[in-house]
Amino acid sequence: MTDPLLRGTDLRKSFGPTVALTGAGLALWPGEVVAVMGPSGSGKSTLLHCLAGIVQPDAGTVVYRGEVLSSMPDGPRSALRRSEFGFVFQFGQLVPELTCLENVALPLRLSGQRRRPAERLARDWLARLEVDDAADKRPGDVSGGQGQRVAVARALVASPKVIFADEPTGALDSFNGERVMTLLVDAAKRTNAAVLLVTHEPRVAAYSDREVIVRDGKSRQLDLEEAGLTG
Repeated sequence: MTDPLLRGTDLRKSFGPTVALTGAGLALWPGEVVAVMGPSGSGKSTLLHCLAGIVQPDAGTVVYRGEVLSSMPDGPRSALRRSEFGFVFQFGQLVPELTCLENVALPLRLSGQRRRPAERLARDWLARLEVDDAADKRPGDVSGGQGQRVAVARALVASPKVIFADEPTGALDSFNGERVMTLLVDAAKRTNAAVLLVTHEPRVAAYSDREVIVRDGKSRQLDLEEAGLTG
């Protein structure tokens, strides 16, 4: 097997007196979907933030394509997040003053692409995510399910190598949640992007290729018996 695209090893992180991670880690290969599960407060979102370079771990290493992400200065780390990573959060975090089309084009514009080609690509992704009719609307004028599909389009528009999804269906009903996950996973598979998915919902984790459990700041691979795959 080739080296992983992204690997976190022995990650430790505290916020003041609160210990979030006490030696967690995982490896992620191109094209796979990994679900990170665990109870509230277990450290799963902190693990995602460390792996994505949003938060610096206190100890341990994060290696992305052979580079030590966890020791990069802020500037190169931010540039890497714009060019190589895509993000989907629970509430979408779309910019309310921009149209949905402008929101999707935003990562491209921040990377220096001109408006017209950026918006052409953004419109294409809105169509793929079945929300092209929302292009000229602002986020406050679309439903929660539509808004989350717009957020997925924004995450995918720059052809990221890794998509980080933190409770992407947490604010949606079951129908819209299923639709968002189907579109997200299908789009990622077509582009061979890896997906790191934080969730506490088994129905969402079912879209993954494998599951990692985080509990009390530590991580472990879910075994077959726990996953219900043995008789």
